[in-house]
Amino acid sequence: MKFGPIEIKDKSNRTIVLRNATPEDAEDLITYLKVTTAETPYLIREPEEVIMTQEQETAFINNCLNSDRSLMLIATLDGKHIGNCSFNPVGNYKRYRHRCEVAIALYQEFCGYGIGKIMMETVLKAAKEIGFEQAELEVISDNQNAITLYEKLGFQKYGTFPDNMKYADGHYASADWMMKKL
Repeated sequence: MKFGPIEIKDKSNRTIVLRNATPEDAEDLITYLKVTTAETPYLIREPEEVIMTQEQETAFINNCLNSDRSLMLIATLDGKHIGNCSFNPVGNYKRYRHRCEVAIALYQEFCGYGIGKIMMETVLKAAKEIGFEQAELEVISDNQNAITLYEKLGFQKYGTFPDNMKYADGHYASADWMMKKL
């Protein structure tokens, strides 16, 4: 789906640009995935599992750009990629057409400035405008900062997946399933 670009201000009054990811962003997005998976235990991959090629990432970006039901939004500050937020259909079946999954991540140094909230609000508005009726996400149960944000945006918890992830050191983390009517 085509979007933006738009400019927003974060809590520090910095100008953040929200725009579609483009094929030219593929290498930056792969680096971003490697860094963010190492920065936080709340994402689903280990850093060494980020193995997609630039060609694969470019194909994914092009699929999002050419889809009328998917959006991959990136945030930049002074031209530098600082985070992204997306939505995708839950499935291709008619009975699932009303549902989308949302995801967001920022480099840790940009958390706490309101950027994630604005990105989520932007993505949720776009999802509603194209006809999705509910947005869903999965969040690690002890990721209180993210849960607080999602609740402020109107998401509610509807269930928990015990031992949803198993970390390299052998410990487990549960995940909450949250949903918001659009």
